[in-house]
Amino acid sequence: MSARHVAAGGAVAAAWSVPALAPLSPAVAAALRIRRTAASDGGVALTFDDGPHSEGTLQVLELLREARTTASFFVVGEQVLRAPALVAEVAAAGHEVALHGQRHRNQLRLSPRAVARDLDRGAACLANVTGALPRVYRPPYGIFSPAGLALARRRGLAPLLWSKWGRDWAGRATAPGIAAKVTEDLGPGDVLLLHDADHYSASGSWRRTVEALPRVLDEIGRLGLRPLTASEAVWGRSDPQPSAESTASGGGLAVSSREASQSM
Repeated sequence: MSARHVAAGGAVAAAWSVPALAPLSPAVAAALRIRRTAASDGGVALTFDDGPHSEGTLQVLELLREARTTASFFVVGEQVLRAPALVAEVAAAGHEVALHGQRHRNQLRLSPRAVARDLDRGAACLANVTGALPRVYRPPYGIFSPAGLALARRRGLAPLLWSKWGRDWAGRATAPGIAAKVTEDLGPGDVLLLHDADHYSASGSWRRTVEALPRVLDEIGRLGLRPLTASEAVWGRSDPQPSAESTASGGGLAVSSREASQSM
């Protein structure tokens, strides 16, 4: 094999993996029009991945009810099938139900056809339970392949990652550490990532998330930040949600001032 072929192969591999850097690189996310921060200033979006979970999701819902606030739940279709009534309860409580895939798999390890099938099955699963198709999507591990990003947008699914996370999935995480990390330098426009389930992470990790959540909610309240749903983070509070066609073309995904400053 010639050096030219090796270089060409390396370039293809690098291009294939570029979207996967978006969770770590604001500049990459901005270039690909993948939101990491909220479009609406003055608020923060609190999001939970990997549910539903028969215990974790219920306890998170109760804490949110007590705090009189809302959040968004990026759920996995295979878990929704196990607890459809719980997902219906999430939606009935006024929280947004968004898509995290039908199965929890890294897109870089899937063919475009497999990603398309996963998106379609997941969206149909959520629609059967909530009565509405999801509008916002976060892939497992926050990792997009080039095909996965295009396929999601083609289906009217707006991508949303995060700007703050608590690393609450780790086995060594502690409740104080989770709360401190996810609220460090917290400000308007942040999108917070936590997990209400341990299906794909350290066993019992949701318990530490639940323990940390009151401290997180207290800090959000202390700073006077209003809650935003995932859709509001993407499109803003006052702007109407765009059609599937405008979402597919990247419409409505202007980079916020906070995100622009992070990408420099």
